[in-house]
Amino acid sequence: MNAARLWAVARLELLQRVRTVSWYVLLGIFAVLLVGVTALSFLSFGGMVSAGDQRGAGIYSTIVVVTLLLVVLVSPTLSGNSLNGDRDAATLAPVQVTLARTSEILLGKVLAAWITGLAFAAVAAPFLVIATFAGGVDPVVVLISLAVLGVEIGIIAAIGVGLSGILARPLFSVASTYLVVSALVFGTLIAFGLGGTALSSQATTTYRGMQYNTDGSPQCRDGSSDCWNDPERMVCGEPEQSTYTVPRFDRVWWVLAANPFVILADATPAEYDSQGYPVDLFGQITTGVRGSQLAPDLDSGYDDCAAVQPGPGPTPEEIRDATVPSWFVGLGVQLLIAAALLSGAWSRTRTPARALPPGTRIA
Repeated sequence: MNAARLWAVARLELLQRVRTVSWYVLLGIFAVLLVGVTALSFLSFGGMVSAGDQRGAGIYSTIVVVTLLLVVLVSPTLSGNSLNGDRDAATLAPVQVTLARTSEILLGKVLAAWITGLAFAAVAAPFLVIATFAGGVDPVVVLISLAVLGVEIGIIAAIGVGLSGILARPLFSVASTYLVVSALVFGTLIAFGLGGTALSSQATTTYRGMQYNTDGSPQCRDGSSDCWNDPERMVCGEPEQSTYTVPRFDRVWWVLAANPFVILADATPAEYDSQGYPVDLFGQITTGVRGSQLAPDLDSGYDDCAAVQPGPGPTPEEIRDATVPSWFVGLGVQLLIAAALLSGAWSRTRTPARALPPGTRIA
């Protein structure tokens, strides 16, 4: 592996992209969308977060998540035809007859696609700086979230390059890249919802209510009507039971581990207010994902005549502390997918080629 040859391939790929006007149009549209997102975030989190000095955390997390969303939508188009597009344009064969190895060509294409995706993240940098001025942004959150964002952009780029080397037609490889990315983003959510519903359980709830007089006052054992909050004097009816179906998301929560947005939120330390509730989008996503790990209570109840009533449930911060992270598992799954696709692309791109699809252009 020669770094100079690898960078030469990446630089050639980048120069081809920079020369096109569409590249700058995409960056401009990206910036305009972030302007709108930033403005709406200031309005939204200004009213949602009770502590004004913490609203910057919510604005910052929203911009990072939206940046990942936009990169997910754009990156497959930029990387999904890297190899087969050059093959159709008869520009791949001249590179293959140079000293550049197949692995260097592949990784050079991945590096170029990665840098292209990072350019979109660079457009978001000014808006992230604006969010930090709003207050409440932890430097550790900034470092980890940007690092995970960069890794996710690189993985998506590798998936696109891998499919462009395996599939012969550029249009088909771009569509396949979108399908793989959609499977990670939307397919995991669909599998999570359908799986939790399919594996549902029957739950039973018991309720015993107090008896009331015709005037709305409680019935008391001593005949009075002032036994509010005094269970020993209340007259209560017979317990009533009812059954219902409860989805078991605790059995399929691991499906979400490979979702890019779950990885970003789960790996980033969440920030909470004084009551243990998240003040940023990372914490809100993590609360939903981590909360799905907890098994539902299949035998619940409420008794108006009980001396001690059940207390409130755990806060989102307590749920996060009591559950296990899954971001590293999902990141490993994504890396395995990208590595497998790049391995297949290497076997289809190496020279001399043993077999090529019918109609494939060589030079």
